[in-house]
Amino acid sequence: MHNIDTFWDLQREATAWRRYLHENPELDYQLPNTAEFIAEKLASFGINHIETGIAETGIVALIQGQGGEGPTIGLRADMDALPILEASNKPWSSKIPGKMHACGHDGHTAMLLGAAKYLADTRNFKGTVALIFQPAEEDGRGGQKMVQEGIMDRFGISQVFGMHNSPGLDIGKFSICNGPIMAGLDEFDIIVKGRGGHAASPHRNIDPIVIAAQIIMGLQTLVSRNTDPTESLVISVTKLNAGTAYNIIPDDVEIAGTVRTLVPSLRDFAEQQIPAAARGIAQGFGAEIEFKYRRLEPVTVNHTDETDLAIKAARNLVGSASVSDKHKPRMGSEDFSYMLEARPGAFIFLGNGSTASLHNPAYDFNDEAMPYGIGYWVNLVETVLVA
Repeated sequence: MHNIDTFWDLQREATAWRRYLHENPELDYQLPNTAEFIAEKLASFGINHIETGIAETGIVALIQGQGGEGPTIGLRADMDALPILEASNKPWSSKIPGKMHACGHDGHTAMLLGAAKYLADTRNFKGTVALIFQPAEEDGRGGQKMVQEGIMDRFGISQVFGMHNSPGLDIGKFSICNGPIMAGLDEFDIIVKGRGGHAASPHRNIDPIVIAAQIIMGLQTLVSRNTDPTESLVISVTKLNAGTAYNIIPDDVEIAGTVRTLVPSLRDFAEQQIPAAARGIAQGFGAEIEFKYRRLEPVTVNHTDETDLAIKAARNLVGSASVSDKHKPRMGSEDFSYMLEARPGAFIFLGNGSTASLHNPAYDFNDEAMPYGIGYWVNLVETVLVA
């Protein structure tokens, strides 16, 4: 195993890659320049097996160890940026107005490239490393699409690991937990169908705005009075669209929102009880509803054995005191969850220091974190695939 001193020599080069990607952000699945840049770097490291065009612009590259036959483990980095106008004022700020790497995927990609260069040179492991460069984490569920296109079976991946930077966590520190670490994400739409008319004669109408207000308040009791308070469930109404004039009660009101939970069974509860509550309230006023529910990212659940391997790799890099195994699960979502449903694995957080928060226009990945991410990947490979 290596301590952090082994990886400082890679920082300058990996930082240059990261800043190039930061200057040239691309969105969703449309990552032609990003994918070409990555493929060229991988080839320059002497990696022969590089497959592109997976999930449109995704890449999987294989590095064979010199320690003999063994399993294949997957290491995943996401590549896409966000539709945000950058305000970091860094010399390497985005050159494309309205697009920026506001979540650190440029750093994730550069760290995996740095690990790829080191591993391709040393190959001090048995078996195979599958480098997974994934598109469309932010909005397009690229992780799901890569799984659906069969990368786990196609490349014989038996375990899979992910990593994300964490603003507010000190540089050089890691944080992880066994079990749920990030929430599942669902969305819902409700249309309240009343009967519109003149605002001066509300008694002749069925006012969907008043009904919608009752539904919004009623949905809050599904969390506060219908679920175990020790289990996490968030139901947030985030859109409300109604009316066109001061003196007209509209026919319809549109409500939309999001559901977050760390307990998979609560997704079933939300999908069943949100329309039941909304319909009951609406019918009490003589109205009807239309309801749609979309399941997006599942709960991101770390597996026990793989979490232990991740902890061991990180602690060998930075010491036990710098690796927390009691990470507080977050209600944000992560489409790496699809890969963890397909194969056992673990997702870990890497300190980004005192930077702006993720998805903030002032955010920038902290290049001081680069050697720690590279070192973690290398130690993980040499921990799991012991030569």
